[in-house]
Order: sequence, then C-alpha cells, then structure tokens
Amino acid sequence: MNPNTQATATAAEAPPRSHPRAFEPVTLVLTIVLSVLGALIGIVLITTLGVSPNTAVIGALVAMLIGRIPIGVLARMRSQHRQNLVQSAISGSTFAAANSLLTPIAVPFALGRNDLVWPMLGGAVIGLAVDSWVLFRVFDSKLLPATGSWPAGIAAAETIRAGDTGGRKAALLGVSAVVGFVGALFKLPTSAAGVGFLGNIWALAMFGIGLTIGQYAPDFGFDLGARHVPHGLMIGAGLVALVQALLLMRTRKGGAAAAAGAKAAGGAGAAAGPDADGGRTVEAPQLRRGLLEGMALFLCGAVVVAIGGGVVGGLSLPALVGWVLLAGVAAIVHQLIVGLAAMHSGWFPAFAVTLIFLIIGLVLHIPTVPLALLVGYTASTGPAFADLGYDFKAGWLLRRDAAPWRPFELEGRRQQYLAQLVGFGVALVVVAIAWKTFFSDGKVPPVAEVYVTTIKTGLEPGTMTTMLLWAIPGALVQLLGGPSRQMGVLLATGLLVATPQAGWMVLGALVVRQLYTRWRRRGVTDPAAREESDEQAENDLSLVGAGLVAGSSLNDVGQLTKAL
Repeated sequence: MNPNTQATATAAEAPPRSHPRAFEPVTLVLTIVLSVLGALIGIVLITTLGVSPNTAVIGALVAMLIGRIPIGVLARMRSQHRQNLVQSAISGSTFAAANSLLTPIAVPFALGRNDLVWPMLGGAVIGLAVDSWVLFRVFDSKLLPATGSWPAGIAAAETIRAGDTGGRKAALLGVSAVVGFVGALFKLPTSAAGVGFLGNIWALAMFGIGLTIGQYAPDFGFDLGARHVPHGLMIGAGLVALVQALLLMRTRKGGAAAAAGAKAAGGAGAAAGPDADGGRTVEAPQLRRGLLEGMALFLCGAVVVAIGGGVVGGLSLPALVGWVLLAGVAAIVHQLIVGLAAMHSGWFPAFAVTLIFLIIGLVLHIPTVPLALLVGYTASTGPAFADLGYDFKAGWLLRRDAAPWRPFELEGRRQQYLAQLVGFGVALVVVAIAWKTFFSDGKVPPVAEVYVTTIKTGLEPGTMTTMLLWAIPGALVQLLGGPSRQMGVLLATGLLVATPQAGWMVLGALVVRQLYTRWRRRGVTDPAAREESDEQAENDLSLVGAGLVAGSSLNDVGQLTKAL
C-alpha cells in the first residue's frame, strides 16, 4: 500500500477529540425521520406477524448512504459515531413502539376495558423510561459488561465499520450477510447460527440444548410449554441470577483500591483503550445505586398505574401495598432476566417471563383488572433495556481506539442515550396516534391476546406446584454456571423460544467455531503464537456471526411487505 494513502486512511479513521452530539441539526432531523419509520415498522410487524425486528442495521445503512451524498452538510454523516447515534435511535424507536408501548396497552383493550388504555400507556411510558435509565447507569458493570456478547450490537458495529473501511473484512461481512439473508428467506434461523459465533460457549451450548429439546419434545408426546416446564426452570434460574446480581453489587476492598489507583494514575491508562484501561466504566457502587434507583422508580411507576387504573379503589390497603410491591419487583426482575438473556444469546424471552408473573398473580388471586395492569406494566420493561445494550455495545466497539478513551466512551454513551430518548419520544407519538386505528381493525399483538386469555381461563390445578418442582434443576444449572455464563437462564430461554431448527444452528456454529480455531492452530507450538492464532480466529468468526445476524435482521425488516 502507498504510505501516503495509508496515512490518510489512518487519519480518516481516527476518532474526533469530542464525540458528535445527538442534537446536531442534521443528526437530529435524520434521527426523527428514521425513528418514525422504525416505530411504524415495529407496530405493523408486532400486530400482524407477532415479531419486532431489530432495525439498527437499516439505520446504519441509511446513515452511510446519506453520508455519501455530495452535499457539504450531509457529509457529516460519514462519521461512524453519527451513524451509531442514528442506528441507536431507530432501533430504540422500533422496540419501544412495538414491545414497550403498544403491547402493554393492548392488554386492557383485549380485556374490553378501553377506558384503561390511556392510564396503561402512562404506566408503560414510565416503565420504558426507567428501563432505559437503569441500563444507561449499569451498562459495562460486572453484571452487564461491555465485553459481553450483545450479538446485534456487534452486527451493527461491524456493518458501520465495513461501510467505512471496505477491504477483506467488508467482503467477509458482506458474504455472511448475504448467506444470512438468503437463509432467512428460506425460513432458516440464520441469526441463531450468527449468535453461535459470537457469545460465551457454555452459555450458548445451554441455549442450543434448550432450543433443540424444546423443538423435539412434542414429538415424544411431552409438551413442555403446556406443562409450564420452561417457566419453572426460568423461575429457579432467575432467582439464582438475582442473588448472583446482588453479590456482584458488593464492593470488594481490593477492587475498590485498584479502581482508586487507576483513577489516581491519571490519563495514561485511560488513553490506551478499554483493554489497557484496567477496569470497567461502572464499578460495584455505581451498579448498586443504579439498580436501587431503578427499583425505587419502578415502585413509583406502579403507584401511578394503581391510581390511574383505579386499582386504589378496588383493593384493600394491604392488598394495594402488595400489588405495588409485586409490580415493582416484577418490573426490575423482568428487565434483568431479559437483559441477561439478550446479552448472551441475542434472544430475549420477554413474553415468557411476563407470563410467569401473570401465573404468580393468578396463584395470589389478584382480581382481573389489577392483574391485567400488572401484566401490562411488567411487559413494558425488558425489550428497550436489551436493545439499548445492543446499541451501547455497538458504540463501545466503534469507540475502542479513542484517546483518551474513557471520557470519549462515556460521552459517546451519553449521546447514544439521548438519541434513544428521541426515538422513544417519536415512538410514543406514533403509538398515541395509531393505536385506535390498528386495534379497531382487529390488529392486536398476539401476545396480548394470550395474556388476556390466560387471565380469563385461569390455571389448571397443580400448575404452580409443577413450576416450583422444575425450578429446582433450573436453580442448580444456574448456580453451576455462575453469573458469567448464565447457563440456567439460557437453558430456560432456549426451551421457551423453541424456534424450529435454531438449536441445530447454534450447536452447529459452536462446532464450526471449535474446528476452525483448532485448524488455525495446526503446527503452532509457541504459547504466544497460539494465543495470537486463537484471537485471529475469534475475529474472523465474529465477522461471520455479525454478517449472519445482520442479514437475518434485514430479512426481518423486509417482512413489512408481507405484513402490509
């Protein structure tokens, strides 16, 4: 390569001294326009096909194309960081509109209580706001590290990088994306294969096993879902995961001293990037504050829902206090389990975890209307939490070479959060305007109808006993894997999702991953060289996985034509 060309390319790739702002005119206008598109895509697909696609790759591609329009002011969008802001907003708008806002208000509507739609929308807005705030506070902690998988985030980051740099990596990513797209056209869950190249091997092995068992168990006359086996496993795994999360909130003296030493050392470590920086951007005290603030805010939101939905007048004081406490706990537990599953697997069992709290409400004999509001409030949390994690992961990858790294990373994360708030605001306006039209045409999210049917029909005898019995192995698997692998949560997630052929895709990708790593090592005996070979293998496989996920996401968005 020509040295002058190489120097120019390096200078172009160097991050700016200050991170681009979410409210810059060009960025803000593009953010709002694409957020409207994302919200409409989310609403149409959740009400017709029952899915909500990740539109982050679409946002990144549109931003890249606009950046190449030969008009001075639009050239700003050539910045990877501005593209990251736009893709954060459109994906946030999609999940917020479909999962966090429309699905919750569909619950009282399907119950025949149109008068509760607006109070439920208010509660869902609170759930969405707190959901995103908590993730903003605790991302890159030991509980939800930036080094975690977050597969959709890797796909978005690699798409943005490939569009900017080209070369071998762009070719590998592009070929993988085409394979992912074509496979998805033929109903193959290629995103599952992509996830298999990206995450923790132990966690993904349990996810793949769960998917495979969930697919084939009915062929042997054992319907796991009907018997609530996966729900029981998730209860046990979720309880242990919560205890593990509480333990991670402790401040260890050694860790605190190391963090203090790193701060005292000044900018040397911070300038070298996240790996050399010696620690995460969120320590145990910040994690503890973030989760406690989230719990307090969720409780306040539950009080608002209780007042707006008329729960106050329908329950005794002890019952009302119990309802508020259950709603607050359900909201934060739901977001954490969904977030952990999404971080490791790229899939989140939001419907199933909400159904668990619905069943608990039935066991406690909560009246119909308070239970419907509890379900709607719980359903408003989780998806936006997971999606923001994906977007923060993408930004973290794009900002890794900044110097000084830590201030640039923290400012970039804050600007992403502001961009997502714009997306959330747009989603709220779209949902507030469109819900009557969609619901009156019979277009209600299928999961909301399932919730209401379950509320009306109640439980079969022995359901809770069965779930508690299956909670025991779920807890044991989660305990065995520890907080870094989340094996119990991922096993339950696989059983709950049970997408046809997805298990084979995940397990096959894990086998290819091991074989490719060993093939690259052949003949290498030096430990340092072996480590370098393994790292290069992981880089190659990450590009393949990111391409598969990106291609599958493009196909999901393409389902809009089918829905229309």
